[in-house]
Amino acid sequence: MLTPKSKFIFSVVVASGLLLVPFADAQKSTDVLPAPVPAQITRGKTVFISNAGGDTGNLYSGGPDRLYNQFYAAIRGWGRYQLVAGPGDADLVFAISFSNQFVGDKDPGPHTDPQFRLTVLDPGTRVTLWTFTEHVQFAMLQAIETETSIKPSPPW
Repeated sequence: MLTPKSKFIFSVVVASGLLLVPFADAQKSTDVLPAPVPAQITRGKTVFISNAGGDTGNLYSGGPDRLYNQFYAAIRGWGRYQLVAGPGDADLVFAISFSNQFVGDKDPGPHTDPQFRLTVLDPGTRVTLWTFTEHVQFAMLQAIETETSIKPSPPW
């Protein structure tokens, strides 16, 4: 007779196997074409940049608006989009945020997972069209501390 613990372990193993079968089959297929980039992104001319905030934990210089200010300047300097004063005047909304999520406590101290996140929204429908999350390594953070700008390089 199976104990409750054995039943649980058996259930997890079976469920895991059933969940992984479609992925294993998908990896064999080389016929899968990449999904298209939403047309709003490729056709968009005007952008409103939203400061979606975040939590720096006071670990980085420049205050809570630093990422927003640097990103705004980078997009303005790039010249790909015309920046507008409000979302109602924009073809796209870029919501930029920074988070520094706690992931564990190890010596010599707490470990975090700092992330930049850019969410591209359709301002008319408020539907998320694309999201980028960049996990930032400590060495990269040190370089960013000394950099004065962010250089955009989206896939479109």
